[in-house]
Amino acid sequence: MSEPAVQAQSLCDRVVTALDDLKAVDPRVIDVRGRTPITDFMAFATGNSRRHVRSIAEAVVDAAREQGHRPAGIEGLDDSEWVLVDLGDVVVHVMLEDVRDFYRLERIWTVGDGQEA
Repeated sequence: MSEPAVQAQSLCDRVVTALDDLKAVDPRVIDVRGRTPITDFMAFATGNSRRHVRSIAEAVVDAAREQGHRPAGIEGLDDSEWVLVDLGDVVVHVMLEDVRDFYRLERIWTVGDGQEA
C-alpha cells in the first residue's frame, strides 16, 4: 500500500473510532477509491438529536486534527440536521435519522456492487 493510501486508511480508522466513541448510530464507511476522484472513503452515521449530530461531527474534526488533518470544509453545523465534514481523503456525513432515510446517500455508492444500502 502506498504512503497516501496508508494515510487515508489511518484517517478513516480515526474517524470510525470517533464515531464509535460518540455512540453514532449505524456508522458505515464505503471505500470509493476508483469510483470518484473526490475522496477515498465516504463515512455515514446517524445522531439521535441535533445536539448529538453536532457533537459527533465535532468529535470527528477533533480526531482528525489530532492526527494533523485540517478539514477542507464543514457544512451544516448551524442547523445540525446534516453535517458534512470534508477531510479530503474521508468525507463524513452525520445526519438525523429522517434525513439519512430520505436521502439514502449510501445507495449512490453501493448500487451495483453487491452491497445492500
